[in-house]
Amino acid sequence: MNEFDVIVVGGGHAGIEAAHVAAKFSRVALIIPNPNTIGMMPCNPAIGGPGKSQLVYELHALGGVMGILADKTAIHTRTLNASKGPAVQSLRVQNERDAYSVEARALIESNPNITIIRAEVASLIKKDNKITGISTSDGRTVSAKSVVLCTGTFLAGVVWYGKEKRDAGRQGEAPARYLSQSLRETGHKLTRFKTGTPPRIRSDSVNFEVLELVPADNPAKSFTGTTNAKADASPTWLTHTTLDTHRLIENNLQHSAMYGGEIDSKGPRYCPSIEDKIVRFKDKDRHLLFVEPDGLETSEIYLQGFSSSLPPYLQDEMIRTLPGFENAVIQRYAYAVEYDILDPTQLYTSMMSKNLNGLFSAGQINGSSGYEEAAAQGFIAGLNAANYALGKDLVSISRDRGYFGVMLDDLVRWGIDEPYRMLTSRNEYRLLHRQDNAEERMTELAYQWGTIDEQRYMRVKASLDRVKQEVERFEKSRYKGELASKILRRPEENYQSVCNYIGSSDISLTVREKEQVEILIKYKAYIDRNQRDLESRKRYENMSLAGIDFKEVNSMSNEGREMLEHILPDTLGAAQRLRGVRDSDITALLVHLKSR
Repeated sequence: MNEFDVIVVGGGHAGIEAAHVAAKFSRVALIIPNPNTIGMMPCNPAIGGPGKSQLVYELHALGGVMGILADKTAIHTRTLNASKGPAVQSLRVQNERDAYSVEARALIESNPNITIIRAEVASLIKKDNKITGISTSDGRTVSAKSVVLCTGTFLAGVVWYGKEKRDAGRQGEAPARYLSQSLRETGHKLTRFKTGTPPRIRSDSVNFEVLELVPADNPAKSFTGTTNAKADASPTWLTHTTLDTHRLIENNLQHSAMYGGEIDSKGPRYCPSIEDKIVRFKDKDRHLLFVEPDGLETSEIYLQGFSSSLPPYLQDEMIRTLPGFENAVIQRYAYAVEYDILDPTQLYTSMMSKNLNGLFSAGQINGSSGYEEAAAQGFIAGLNAANYALGKDLVSISRDRGYFGVMLDDLVRWGIDEPYRMLTSRNEYRLLHRQDNAEERMTELAYQWGTIDEQRYMRVKASLDRVKQEVERFEKSRYKGELASKILRRPEENYQSVCNYIGSSDISLTVREKEQVEILIKYKAYIDRNQRDLESRKRYENMSLAGIDFKEVNSMSNEGREMLEHILPDTLGAAQRLRGVRDSDITALLVHLKSR
């Protein structure tokens, strides 16, 4: 049978989420050249990090699977920015690379509504500006009412080792050779991006005694509330570049694919190659590098922060300038990869193409970078592909609801000129959109959409009720005449210490629920202010800017003024989404509008 409701092209992190959520409602074909690569982690063996963990928590709350896979295969968990406020605290989970892929493939293969088809997609088939299926490179036709493209770095992919060029979407894997042309023929604008990956080192060739140990969280943390027995089984370490590293790279930039002129496409600003770091940050005499195991039973070490497009013989020399790596042996060399992407302004926030009804896309094909960004887009694209196939309304998530909405808004409304990475700094309401309250923000939506069942919905509601009751108890209880909530706001106090004064709760709370009670009380003033700001923005979202002379607006940045004069947005809401327009510029505009 070659007729389906939804076709998902690609089995990476976007494809897994797209296929899984679409299969809740429809018959899905997952098309991939090699099913053994489902759920591969081609770059770092980790999930999470600033801005990214928030996406994973939201994805889990919505009914996605990345958090489950990450927790099942975790070998090290660490809360980043732990010394800072909850708005920027982010979980990063180190995973067993091979185990993650095994679990992901098992999840897909065990789903009765998903059929895996081993093939390369060659072209899109359409009729009356609607997608009707795809054709494969070996001449087969697969029909469906909607298609989700999750092609990663495979669209016309080329990998570079110095000046050596190979057609590939990943090391040792053929690219998608024909699909780019089919997209152009259906009216889509494409451009080229670049990314890269570090070398993999033989662990028995590294002197770990001179490296700085990076301890895991104790107890281990998780995305889903469930940790596995190995979640704190392995440490990670730190090393750094040296002046010898820098001199070697500077003296050989002409051999780099990037600096030698072979690659002119844009790479990721927030994950630069080691060549980029040396060139762009000449004032630094060292760059930190994370040394991460690929698993508990593998000999490979991943060197985060050392991606490169220099040739292998130079990589051998570079590695041996690092402390602890004087005798290091590279098992797999670093490389850069160039690939085609769709301009994401050609999409709706539902991830459907504006040029071809029923065509959706997610992940690196949309210009984003990172597993987590891909998975989040895959979920939205897969859900809407099923909705479209079944004649239902398409859905999305607004910017004021969470990191999902911020990313969708950034990609679709602003567009991008470099690989997009989610950061906490992109979210103007990050104190409201914390990783600890993702369920509070997303569960109602998930239940409405049918992506979680009633049992889970009621379980989350009960948890939220327990948190609310405990906050109320703290706001009413006193110790030596002082409210418990006021005592908890002191820097030296925490939830447990105040319970020692006022007594434990009559209801049983989980560790997560206790953490949330503490956050809601300690940061109440800031949360309330952020909420008032959000509500104010929503009220003024549609306020007209017709007839405004931006030169007359006081206290506006030059960059913001120039952008507003160039674009001339119709409303205050449209203005606040423009790149280069700051929150302070919007405040200045609001003051000006009120004074008219």
